[in-house]
Amino acid sequence: MDLTDYVDALRRSLTATAAAGTEQAQETARLLAEALEPAVRLTVTEALSAMAAEVTAAWDGGLVDIRVRGRDPEVVVVHAPESGPEFDPAPGPPVEEADPEDDGAVARISLRLPEALKSRAETAAAAAGLSLNAWLVRAVADGLREPTDPPRSARGPRRYSGFARS
Repeated sequence: MDLTDYVDALRRSLTATAAAGTEQAQETARLLAEALEPAVRLTVTEALSAMAAEVTAAWDGGLVDIRVRGRDPEVVVVHAPESGPEFDPAPGPPVEEADPEDDGAVARISLRLPEALKSRAETAAAAAGLSLNAWLVRAVADGLREPTDPPRSARGPRRYSGFARS
């Protein structure tokens, strides 16, 4: 979805409003309109993501997701499979494994990945029926989960007990 028309419409509205003011007000509005473009794109994308989450919550037929490629969001619809296990668009950890410190707040980060790694992650996410974001959240949560058994080292001293006959 190309946001350029929407950003340009907002820019025109801001400069048209400032046209009633002084030259300085008009120049300030022009500068603000240019500086606000990234914030406007982010805000519109966040609004679309919130809408997609509401649609997914109300729809038993699958998942609606917003993915960002480059500067523009893309709407992705994943239909529930016809057969097989019950479809859960973004299953999290079981309730007993939920993080007690998780307050439900969401933090936004910028992640830089080598293109080849990103492609592999997108393929894995698609195979799991998840958005790349949901797949990455799950991968990070799995990576931070406490191991049930201590990892065994391939090196180091090993102790043997018993006896041997030759």
